[in-house]
Amino acid sequence: MTKRPVTTKKIGVLMGGLSAERDVSIRSGLAIYQALQELGYNCSLIDVGRDVVNVLKKEKVRFAFLALHGGMGENGAIQGLLEVLGIPYTGSGILASAIAMDKEVSKKLFRYHGLPVAEFVTIYKKDKNGVTQETAGFPLPWVVKPATEGSSIGVNIVRNIESLRPALDKAFSYSDRVLIERFIEGKEIHIGILGDRVLGGVEVRPSLEFYNYEAKYTSGLTEYILPPELDAGVYERAKEVALSAHRAIGCSGASRVDLRIDDGGTPYVLEVNTIPGMTTTSLLPKIANSAGMSFNDLIEEMIRLALKG
Repeated sequence: MTKRPVTTKKIGVLMGGLSAERDVSIRSGLAIYQALQELGYNCSLIDVGRDVVNVLKKEKVRFAFLALHGGMGENGAIQGLLEVLGIPYTGSGILASAIAMDKEVSKKLFRYHGLPVAEFVTIYKKDKNGVTQETAGFPLPWVVKPATEGSSIGVNIVRNIESLRPALDKAFSYSDRVLIERFIEGKEIHIGILGDRVLGGVEVRPSLEFYNYEAKYTSGLTEYILPPELDAGVYERAKEVALSAHRAIGCSGASRVDLRIDDGGTPYVLEVNTIPGMTTTSLLPKIANSAGMSFNDLIEEMIRLALKG
């Protein structure tokens, strides 16, 4: 017997957009669109531009599946637009999306809730020429990253002061604010959350210096360990911290929480992704599959959670 779709509303898969993560967004959108077609949904692909309102009206979209990464697609802007239009959508709402996209604000919120966060300082573009080794107040190595980008775009690990200037220049090309963060030696773990429950986690072991844009989206450059090779108690603590971070921001639907586990077993929150990647190499689908949930099942559950409100 054919399974009945969760909704009969026309679904628009919103992808592309204007951010630096456009290419990855398109790959996510195409994978979601294919799954929706296989499941029998009435859907259309929408490459989001400045004319998105007109396109949504023309396509008679009544539900939005968001596959936008970074920029206005993940910072609450498109969510606010859809709210005004009365179109329900997958994922987190306006405020949670905006907070998660801003690494400085989200880290301060995590601290408020008592969650472990690496030491960091915020640098503004006007002050970048005055940054020295004493500016941070903690020793090298550092992670230098834009305050408002995803997919590790503009991120560099600085192991000596001579490489600080080019790292700052690169990060400032994407944002007017840059974070200098203490680099946590240890394992990188990503925890998938769906609704208000932890699906599981994955350990990433990139062949490059760290899990950067190239390592994330080039097949074969990263080894994925499911479940992570962690002490059982450390893994449970990591899942608890991830769920607390998801809740602290006010996320809904699916999210992915990125952590670094130091040699003492302490899980440090790096960031929360409110629209996780949905490509063939993306982590949330891998985690869901490890938990016994197919890609298509994941897609339907995300729709179900959105409609529950």
